Amino acid sequence: MSQTGLVTGACYLDHDTGPSHPESPERLNAILHRLRASPVWNNLKLLDPQPVELSELTLVHHFGYVRSVEEKCGGGLSVLDRGDTVVCPESYQVALKAVGGVVLAVEKVFASEIFNAFCAVRPPGHHAEREEVMGFCLFNNAAIAARVAQKLFGAERILILDWDVHHGNGTQHIFESDPTVHYISIHQYPFYPGTGAKKEIGVGEGLGATTNFPLDAGGGDEIYLDIFNNALPDIVMGFKPDFIILSAGFDAHVLDPLANMNVSTECFYRMTEVMTALAAEICHGKLVSILEGGYDLQGLSESVEAHLTQLCEAADG
Repeated sequence: MSQTGLVTGACYLDHDTGPSHPESPERLNAILHRLRASPVWNNLKLLDPQPVELSELTLVHHFGYVRSVEEKCGGGLSVLDRGDTVVCPESYQVALKAVGGVVLAVEKVFASEIFNAFCAVRPPGHHAEREEVMGFCLFNNAAIAARVAQKLFGAERILILDWDVHHGNGTQHIFESDPTVHYISIHQYPFYPGTGAKKEIGVGEGLGATTNFPLDAGGGDEIYLDIFNNALPDIVMGFKPDFIILSAGFDAHVLDPLANMNVSTECFYRMTEVMTALAAEICHGKLVSILEGGYDLQGLSESVEAHLTQLCEAADG
């Protein structure tokens, strides 16, 4: 029986963001508490993360930026960027293991040791630019996963679907001129970080390889499932990726305190179902999902369980 991999570890709890910060270790604790009590737990293959190699990290981020993040994390609990991103002395090593865990998942999928994977890692990554910390994110986990799949495992065309409620500005900007990576984002708009308008469709050679679905506040299952059932299949089938990456934020959930959308837990299951079916048809099921946002502990943990349940069903055939 094929299995779904789960990348996680106690190391991810060491990224201390201080009291009352929404991107806290309690997010991961809530996810793991629910998963361990769920029937899905016995169907998962646990993967132990190691720090990413510098050569892999610098496929996306400039060396000087990486060293700058390391230095800034070394000064105790401190606030970076515009006040959103809090780090502690352990944050740099934790971020290396977040990327390393994602790279491990990619490696195992391409080696056919697992069918697909979910990476329950932190800090998240989709706001991180090539040379800028932003929005709780230090390194862009999904972008590095895409480049590793291309450089080390021979994937030519990568599709990244980002359903976090906030637009993934970092991922879009990293790939906006690259026709080999199609970035799709479904997000509340206008909203933080201010990017992700429908007219943003890529630049230069990458024109047409960026697709944004900006949604008005208050949208829920109906609008999301309309996109997944009636718009995404044509885009994905037209692009024909060798590998699919999900930037899986769960902050569009109706309970989430940082956004204004009304997506149900069941909807995340159905969204996942569409993507695993497309992956099965186009790229032999090769799919890695990476945790981004989600800040209501109940909504987050329930949605991750639903997401993983469907990933396991896809793996089981």
